[in-house]
Amino acid sequence: MSSEEAVLVAYQHCEAVTRAEAANFFYGIRLLAPRRRRAICAVYAFARRVDDIGDGVLGRDEKRALLDAEGRALAAVEAGGAQGAVEGDPVMVALADAYRSFPLPRGALGELIEGVRMDVEGVSYDAFDELVRYCRCVAGAIGRVCLAIFGLREEAAVDRPAAELLADELGVAMQLTNILRDLREDAENGRVYLPAEDLRRFGLLAAGEHPGAPEMLASLARARGEQGTPGGGAPTVEGQALAELVRFEAQRARRWFARGITLTRLLDRRSAASVLAMAGIYRRLLDRIEANPEESLRRRMSLPAREKAWVAARSMLGGGA
Repeated sequence: MSSEEAVLVAYQHCEAVTRAEAANFFYGIRLLAPRRRRAICAVYAFARRVDDIGDGVLGRDEKRALLDAEGRALAAVEAGGAQGAVEGDPVMVALADAYRSFPLPRGALGELIEGVRMDVEGVSYDAFDELVRYCRCVAGAIGRVCLAIFGLREEAAVDRPAAELLADELGVAMQLTNILRDLREDAENGRVYLPAEDLRRFGLLAAGEHPGAPEMLASLARARGEQGTPGGGAPTVEGQALAELVRFEAQRARRWFARGITLTRLLDRRSAASVLAMAGIYRRLLDRIEANPEESLRRRMSLPAREKAWVAARSMLGGGA
């Protein structure tokens, strides 16, 4: 197989991964021109693999070792795609070609690895600014990489650092939405992302205490009046406080969306449509969470496929996010 054929096969692998795993993002990714779509799929496949290490069932030491290995492979790609480091690995082969084809910012995907490492180490967050730093690592960095693939319109009256900040803020908005969507699932996996200062603000954590997953699971159970019963019951006082906290965080996410979505004014039509589709799906998900926070505390909320397809089609026709 020639090197060109190997790259094509590698991209096909990454597109298959993206189509199967990117439940929300693929609706926007598929609106891109083929060359950009392939590169975004390579980035997504790499990010998915790193995320899967953090979310997997292996022990902490094994996860650390795997993240170290991904970091070394990424460093080789960023240094020029040393053939020995990527040969036989379709994700890295495709990613190396994406680096050759687009000015991907060096170090950004390394930030993703560091963010996942924070998950592995069980980091919790006392202040919102600390959570934002995590969100910038695991999502904002991806936004900056995608911006390099989209490119700025020649007439865009803004410099690249300003555009990268907008991409970063849009990534933070999406990650905040993910956190609100996955409160129960994350607690079951031993993670609490909501800042301790916010839990204290709404009376859910005493001064000097730090949030822990068992305590969060207990709070979620009490919030629905479940008390171990399958059907649950009426919301409790604690449940009302948690619901208010979810609404508070949702409003925060909206402010990040409002700033980040202005990025689309700087992109060509198809790239802007892709971003509008992805952001639009997340915004509608945030609408549902904010409208019914009690339900979001019970289960992971999502949009039906037909609604995602409608958002994507509207974005291609020039509708807002």
